[in-house]
Amino acid sequence: MANHNEIQHDFPKVNRDQLITVQDLLDFKQQLMVDIKKLFKEQSGQPGHQWLKAFEIKKMLRLSESKLQYLRDKGLIPFKKLGGITYYNSEEIEKLMASGKLNDQMKMA
Repeated sequence: MANHNEIQHDFPKVNRDQLITVQDLLDFKQQLMVDIKKLFKEQSGQPGHQWLKAFEIKKMLRLSESKLQYLRDKGLIPFKKLGGITYYNSEEIEKLMASGKLNDQMKMA
């Protein structure tokens, strides 16, 4: 059995006289809230990361490949290309969906 002194932890060493500032607590709170929101999104079926690939957008918006290409070609859906892969910003897509503009454009297509 390992001796208590031999156990290695990945935690930084904390001294008894080490102070935690109010800003440290506020930073921790903010990061915790971001992490919790991300977990809730992932659990509800929404992607937890900011940049989505085409297959994720097609699934999320229930689009065919050709309909997604049409929306990109017309400049109706924002995207970035990096190394031959097309990425979509999930926050921009959500705003577009909330505005109703995307639904109007898909009906016309």
